[in-house]
Amino acid sequence: MSTGSIFLIGPMGSGKSAVGRRLAGELGREFIDSDDAIEERSGVDIPFIFEREGEAGFRQRETKVIDELTQMPGIVLATGGGSAQDPVSRRHLRERGFVVYLHASVEQQLRRTKRGRERPMLKTGDPRAILTRLMASRDPQYREIAHLVVETDGRKVPSVVREIRRNMP
Repeated sequence: MSTGSIFLIGPMGSGKSAVGRRLAGELGREFIDSDDAIEERSGVDIPFIFEREGEAGFRQRETKVIDELTQMPGIVLATGGGSAQDPVSRRHLRERGFVVYLHASVEQQLRRTKRGRERPMLKTGDPRAILTRLMASRDPQYREIAHLVVETDGRKVPSVVREIRRNMP
């Protein structure tokens, strides 16, 4: 953990971007959202990347961006929900910063993903079934690399940020 960076991981709708922005502001650090970085570098939005390259193409881009961003010192990074799927990304996250898993139940994710950002992973079927399947496969990956797990269900951003700050190294 030489960089002093904080990496937020967790499922879509867990609050990574909102918590990350607030945490970075309170700590006087730069906030980066890996999905925004992917869009910025590719010049197109994530739904377009999924449409053209499929999930595999997107994940290749994501792995490269995670490698680059985790080498930046002193940042707060919000990662995409699937960023922990890649073993190399998991290693980079775990070894290069303080990893906080923002855990949200499937119910909470459903409520939060109804609004806001377009979510390509939820366009292919029943959102509840998709989120349940994703949680079953990704939760162990998140827990494998997390230095801290924070429950976000029913909580406001300031409360989550306070818990992270209390538990930072």
